[in-house]
Amino acid sequence: MSKIAVVFHSGYGHTLRVAEAVAAGAGAELVPIDADGNLPADGWETLNAADAIVFGSPTYMGSVSWQFKKFADASSKPWFSQAWKDKLFAGFTNSATMNGDKLSTLHYFFTLAMQHGGLWVGTGMMPSNTKAAQRNDINYVGSFGGVMTQSPSDSNPDEMFAGDLATARLFGERVAAATRRIAG
Repeated sequence: MSKIAVVFHSGYGHTLRVAEAVAAGAGAELVPIDADGNLPADGWETLNAADAIVFGSPTYMGSVSWQFKKFADASSKPWFSQAWKDKLFAGFTNSATMNGDKLSTLHYFFTLAMQHGGLWVGTGMMPSNTKAAQRNDINYVGSFGGVMTQSPSDSNPDEMFAGDLATARLFGERVAAATRRIAG
């Protein structure tokens, strides 16, 4: 059976909700990055054993949080030994505005995955971009490279848009299907 890990940082709980939805769809293990930018005690072992790694971070000031960046910099150890080469990678992000420069965060994830010699999994979802589209439709934010979600700056995590969380769950299912195809 394929192993999938979701490594993520969440500053206020919104990105945690997305991580949980991705993990539910993928049957993945969560590897949270704490407020100091550290993984749990078994975090590195979980990532090394995974067939697929999904990155997640809020978009702050046009990129990943400093806590995620600390994790990414520390991943130079598996990079040096090529421990993650040929694994599948994917990613998601959340910010308060509809755009919020979330694509910059996804580009950061793409680059990190490519540096590790990985293979990227996009959403595979058409955007909800017709006049009839509603805010809770699947892929309403309209991303192909990874999941983008939006939560207003004055909202709490329980108020996240159901469509964004459904998009994240479907994305997790896609990552799981791709992992089964590649890893067997």
